[in-house]
Amino acid sequence: MTAQTPKRELRPLSPSWVLAVGCALAALSAGVNAFFLVRVGASVSHLTGDVSRVAVEIASSHSNLHQGAYHLVAATLSFLLGAATAGFAIHHPDLVAERPYGRSISAIGLCLLAAHFFLPKHPVQAIALSAFACGFQNALATHYKGIILRTTHLTGLLTDLGSNIGLRLRGHHIRKRKIIVPLLLCASFFTGAAGGSALVLGGWGQPLLLLAGAYSAAGLVLGLWKHCVPKTMPAQI
Repeated sequence: MTAQTPKRELRPLSPSWVLAVGCALAALSAGVNAFFLVRVGASVSHLTGDVSRVAVEIASSHSNLHQGAYHLVAATLSFLLGAATAGFAIHHPDLVAERPYGRSISAIGLCLLAAHFFLPKHPVQAIALSAFACGFQNALATHYKGIILRTTHLTGLLTDLGSNIGLRLRGHHIRKRKIIVPLLLCASFFTGAAGGSALVLGGWGQPLLLLAGAYSAAGLVLGLWKHCVPKTMPAQI
């Protein structure tokens, strides 16, 4: 019989770094979504509103039905494909340092960079690439220490925040982090959406290009930092 190879102990991530990176990603994805809402009139990070809008167009026989439907189908399928790709690439349910988060975030930046060049003549492809990036980001981590993490839309975060506040007011023991984390993520999303909208409406350069660069740089920094952390110490990213 051959001896079994001992499993390598996975290094958990620091809660403070998880929150910081989560807030940064929420702000960036909100900026991307705001850019597409202002420039194209389509969402790439959450699809509920677009589904409702297309349904309204069908009911009213709106002339832009085909364009809106194409955008919705492209965004929906691409978001799903991005989430599936994240599940395949990360293939671990918990946040641990051994997963390739840095490379993954840089890959999101490359998708947005490609979308920047597609947008002028091929908006559907640009929407598909950006929705893929958002779906990939949203599935990078789904749970951490009992908290559901979502960094591309607010519905689940607001639900968790309201529910936990109500439970706490009722006298149940709810850890503070279950209120603080969704609250900070919501604030980050709002800030990012406001910033992205201001960049587009104010005519400040190329917003999508700036956001792509921010993602790529963030992924590079995370990757380099992880490799600088000694293997015997708990990773901080």
